[in-house]
Amino acid sequence: MRRVSIFGATGSIGQNTIDLIARDPDAYDVVALTGASNIAQLAADAIRLKANVAVTAEEDRLEELRVALAGSGVDAAAGQGALIEAAQRPADWVMSAIVGAAGLQPGICALEQGATLALANKESLVCAGALILGTAKQHGARLLPVDSEHSAVFQALVGEDMDAVERIIITASGGAFRDWPLEDLAHATLDQASCHPNWDMGQRITIDSASMFNKALELIETREYFGVSPKQIEVLVHPESMIHAMVGFKDGALMAHVGPPDMRHAIGYALHWPKRRALPVERLDLAAIGALTFRPPDEVRWPALRLAREVMERGGLAGAVFNAAKETALSGFIDGHLRFPQMAEVVDHVLNSLDPSHIDAQMTLDNVMQADHMARQAAARVIEQKTG
Repeated sequence: MRRVSIFGATGSIGQNTIDLIARDPDAYDVVALTGASNIAQLAADAIRLKANVAVTAEEDRLEELRVALAGSGVDAAAGQGALIEAAQRPADWVMSAIVGAAGLQPGICALEQGATLALANKESLVCAGALILGTAKQHGARLLPVDSEHSAVFQALVGEDMDAVERIIITASGGAFRDWPLEDLAHATLDQASCHPNWDMGQRITIDSASMFNKALELIETREYFGVSPKQIEVLVHPESMIHAMVGFKDGALMAHVGPPDMRHAIGYALHWPKRRALPVERLDLAAIGALTFRPPDEVRWPALRLAREVMERGGLAGAVFNAAKETALSGFIDGHLRFPQMAEVVDHVLNSLDPSHIDAQMTLDNVMQADHMARQAAARVIEQKTG
């Protein structure tokens, strides 16, 4: 039996991972499941999968979790320390699906145990790519991408020489507002931004898709994971979300990964790697689909893409600053303090106003977390000014 842990079990990636594992429960020994506020779901899944421990990130929900797990034999724990302890438990395969920078430290701990880390937490590579990759190499751990775009690139590169790669193209649906008049974006509501045309995802990532901040993070992640230059990475708006990424080679060939908009494919590929196994995903009927369309992204509509390229050019801890400012600005929009286009304005201001020494510092976990903290404080001040 393979020992597996799922960090972020109650989110969309975690639930899709549980769906696959629950179809063949005898093949897995579930070590740990973690979540946040959805205690009922966390407890139900932990009991169903016979996990050793269930952890909520919210310390004040520990008693609620204990009550929900009573008599099941599953241990309950809560708080950041408990998350770290769970990540240090021996496991063969760990899903890293905690949203945001909060997923960084548990992911590092899992790599330090030599586990295979299935990385859905793109913020880890954005904030601390060199640290994540260095930790994996040092401890003989393996890092497998779970974002649909990076999984697609990873699959397209099987058997290929990176020296032959000319460009990598990641696709974007364009999100909820891809066809809106630009002047209407300032009036976009939270409910409108929270509805994705193709994917079924959590609220924060759905809004990030509409603002293209999600794709901005993926640009940076592509550079970190595959070691290509920023100039080799392109974004293409593809409303149908059938082609997830393409790799272009020096001979002019394009290798495309085509599949339905279902995260169970990328999760299943990482779960079963290096083998391919049957997955309960739709089989595409290309004749019925008829046509696939593409168009270049408009950086006036989606300034997040321009900001991501600035981050890649600056290097250092700029990714940690960018992500922290983005997460804070997103919360500001959700809480009603910012209009939709103002999220990018906040991030732009923080990137260009923070003391360069906080960006150029050596990449250690402490420095990453310090840059994250300072960027959140700076973004909060900008939001307060805009609100006032």
